[in-house]
Amino acid sequence: MSGFLIFLGLIVLLAIFVITIYNRIVALSQRTEQAFADVDVQLKQRHDLIPNLVETVKGYASHERETLEAVISARNSAQAAHGPAAQGAAEGVLGAALGKLFALAEAYPDLKANTNFLELQRELSDVENKLAAARRFFNNAVQEFNTAIQQIPGNMVAPLGNFSAKEYFEVPEASRATIEAAPDVKF
Repeated sequence: MSGFLIFLGLIVLLAIFVITIYNRIVALSQRTEQAFADVDVQLKQRHDLIPNLVETVKGYASHERETLEAVISARNSAQAAHGPAAQGAAEGVLGAALGKLFALAEAYPDLKANTNFLELQRELSDVENKLAAARRFFNNAVQEFNTAIQQIPGNMVAPLGNFSAKEYFEVPEASRATIEAAPDVKF
């Protein structure tokens, strides 16, 4: 009888252990979903600011149609992208297009002095900073989740919930230099 109770006790301990690991993986998965939702909110704010910025620039530089259309096209592509990898690539293209738009503003002193343009530029800069923080948080959450399902004992429990590695939100290398370059400010 005591052998049976010991065996039953071991089964209960093993079940508690598996449940604990499973619940940790579920919590980490939920954290990555929440972190991605935070990135998505910042991306939507960014996408909402861009048409206003383009309209403001259009009034001063209407003959620069190619640059303006590139920004709108990149914005539309970024809005249509789904998943961290696709959104990262699309946001990289959008960042490069916005860089060209701000460079274009350097050629128009009246535009650089326009309060609407300056306020939109300030708002976009604020959103970019929040977006960078949200991306870092998301990628950290993904790293923790991926580590949890790859390490022992998580790698034995993860198949029970069909958990698989999640993608990082990465901007393509080609676009990264354009996005990370500090703007050239002249007075």
